Amino acid sequence: MKQSTPERPSDVVARLRATYRTGRTKPVEWRTDQLRRLRAMLTENGADLAAALRADLGKSATEAYRTEIDFTVREIDHTLEHLDEWLRPEPAPVPAHLGDDATAWTQYDPLGVVLVIAPWNYPAQLLLAPLVGALAAGNAVVAKPSELAPATSTALARLIPAYLDTDAVAVVEGGIPETTALLAERFDHIFYTGNGTVGRIVLRAAAEYLTPVTLELGGKSPVFVDRGTDLDVVADRLARGKFLNAGQTCVAPDYVLTDPETAVALEAALVRVVEGLYGADPATSPEYGRIVNERHFDRLSALLDSGRVAVGGGSDRADKYIAPTVLVDVEPDAPVMREEIFGPILPIVTVPDLDAAITFINDRDKPLALYVFAESAGTRDRIAAETSSGGLGHGLPLAHLTVSDLPFGGVGESGMGSYHGRYSIETFSHRKAVLAKPLS
Repeated sequence: MKQSTPERPSDVVARLRATYRTGRTKPVEWRTDQLRRLRAMLTENGADLAAALRADLGKSATEAYRTEIDFTVREIDHTLEHLDEWLRPEPAPVPAHLGDDATAWTQYDPLGVVLVIAPWNYPAQLLLAPLVGALAAGNAVVAKPSELAPATSTALARLIPAYLDTDAVAVVEGGIPETTALLAERFDHIFYTGNGTVGRIVLRAAAEYLTPVTLELGGKSPVFVDRGTDLDVVADRLARGKFLNAGQTCVAPDYVLTDPETAVALEAALVRVVEGLYGADPATSPEYGRIVNERHFDRLSALLDSGRVAVGGGSDRADKYIAPTVLVDVEPDAPVMREEIFGPILPIVTVPDLDAAITFINDRDKPLALYVFAESAGTRDRIAAETSSGGLGHGLPLAHLTVSDLPFGGVGESGMGSYHGRYSIETFSHRKAVLAKPLS
């Protein structure tokens, strides 16, 4: 694959480190200028990026703007609005034995040269949103887009150098060899979004230099639907959250837990909603995306026999199309329940009650997100208190990651560390303790 620069990864890192050591990236003026330039890149080239996302994932322009382009613009705007406040030194009380003239505070220092490795499912947003935080914190950045979204990678490799400071921000394209070469270099932070298998590779490489790492991973994000909820509302919100980007979303609802009676009614509601959203033939819907490649298509196709198909089930390998599908009568050990689905298949698993649902969730890896549809405050409180997840959403899937003042990240197998808004500043900075006492 053609790279955006003839430099070797080692030369790229050395060049950016030389820039960082001059202090060029530290002034707030440089940081805000880069953020404004990044914003201009998105607003002036949105159509080009939307076309690339269409080529890679079949995304509609509406979805491309909502989930990738405008999403990142909002993150930039929020950061520009609050950056001075976030960077302000924070005073700390000084114990009496140090005297009345001693003062103490904490301040944020940039880490240095950071590496951002993006996945293919939201290939623009998940490269650029971490980049926003890294630049706002005053770092030099190596950006590695996903080779599995080649059109978007090519577009970003062309646009980023045209807008940002090329002495401090570099794009390295390529696949496993290029990523492996980058991971052999010493960085001051590595930010990786993807799966746990590669996450472990990143951690092992980072250990060589004791480099801090943020891992944004995934897992099976469960949904609990309580008795007595408005199932038309539940089905509509579930379907919109699940089938966005053809289900290729790290925080998409992965499976539903509910009691047998509710499951029957929810099945009927989901059938109505899916047909209402995408028509009788979703393959012809301009708002429905495609699977990223044949390998993932084959993996997902093998999961379609894990239960009875309530709606969907159709597929076309040549078009990388899998219909939005709801599976019912799914057993807890069915193939679709053994791995993160990461595609447009929604299994419904029945449990007798809330206690069983909590046990079911806790018997598995801690998820990136957990969603609850319940009228009862007691039910919502129990799930919040008795389970562990990266994020918790009541009544609406996915929405928590759009709130810039909330940290986004996983726990356990679903990741470590968080970002968005001021949490990106914390991730890409060192909070330094400072004490000052006059000499006279």
